[in-house]
Amino acid sequence: MSYKIAIDGPSSAGKSTIAKMLAKELGYVYIDTGAMYRAIGFYLIENKIDIHDENKVVSVLNNIDVTLDYDDENNLHVFLNGKDISNKIRTQEVGEAASVCSQYLKVREKLVSLQRKLAEEKSCCMDGRDIASNVLPNANLKLYVSASDECRAKRRYLEEKEKGIDTTVDKVLEELKARDYRDTHREHNPLTRVSDAIDIDTTDKTSDEVVDDILKRFF
Repeated sequence: MSYKIAIDGPSSAGKSTIAKMLAKELGYVYIDTGAMYRAIGFYLIENKIDIHDENKVVSVLNNIDVTLDYDDENNLHVFLNGKDISNKIRTQEVGEAASVCSQYLKVREKLVSLQRKLAEEKSCCMDGRDIASNVLPNANLKLYVSASDECRAKRRYLEEKEKGIDTTVDKVLEELKARDYRDTHREHNPLTRVSDAIDIDTTDKTSDEVVDDILKRFF
């Protein structure tokens, strides 16, 4: 029987990094649900589809095939219609598009069915916004990863700066708060902390420190 770890939390709290590191330490598969939504967001941007027009977004879903695969070193690769777009989906623009389109029920249904199937096949760490509440409600371990707004904004700012994107901490903070609002107020499966989740605060902590603590406490 597969062992499932569900990790939820807001943007830039560190949940993807933690999930990936845990998966590596435990020999599990890492399933990045956010990357799957980003793949759809990337498709919409590339094809100039209005992300705010739900009908138009839904009308092109049959043209979108998102798959995940792993290389020999267990690194995750995201494929959109057979093309590896792993290095193209980590921009703020794609993240915003993913946040908007993830509000649409048909988009969520398309990806959630795939996510559940992946989780049944192997022991996994899966992170996102509604993993414990919707995708894997019977997960063996549920974690809610958070950090202060200022910490998250600084992290995202440094990521953007490394990519050569001209922005400011204040602008990033404003964008994060807007995304938090959308994620927690969307009609379908909003970001929420389930009652049996364990709180993990990553403020002022390194990823190694957080992962070491989780391993000591639960494994």
